[in-house]
Amino acid sequence: MKEEIGVMYSEETLNKKIEEMAEQINRDYAGKTVHLICVLKGSIFFCCELAKRLTVPVTLDFMSASSYGNATKSSGKLKINKDLDEDINGLHCIIVEDIVDSGRTLSMVKKMLEGRNPASLKLCTLLDKPDRRETDVHVDYTGFEIPDKFVVGFGLDYAQKYRNLPYIGVLDFIEE
Repeated sequence: MKEEIGVMYSEETLNKKIEEMAEQINRDYAGKTVHLICVLKGSIFFCCELAKRLTVPVTLDFMSASSYGNATKSSGKLKINKDLDEDINGLHCIIVEDIVDSGRTLSMVKKMLEGRNPASLKLCTLLDKPDRRETDVHVDYTGFEIPDKFVVGFGLDYAQKYRNLPYIGVLDFIEE
């Protein structure tokens, strides 16, 4: 099988959308400090680009969570691979995701973080696949709503490859 990638969103299109999202966050958090919670690994590219465009004061932390383990279907149990380094009590937090798919892991992460008493907690994703949603999760800031295609680039991977692509592409497998 040969892997072929077709461009879905160019680097220029991504940059424009991230700028728009940052402008909205700047308006919503005027006069406040926003604490970005980057969900590793895929969100790192998006989170950094978003943070660079924010004009409100920003603090940043990272977490890694999974409900899948080694399976392709969610186990329904949240596993924290890397927790936050800082206490979020009283902070205005935004969870930053690369893509919202089934919503299972993200809904569990949100519920867990709500228990830590942030002043506010919102969700921000570059990509949203509503056709794959299994759990109702409200996303406050969405870059692009996409169809049920396997996408890579800009942090998204296939077998740990393609994260470094500066665009979002659709991965197809072609028989040789």
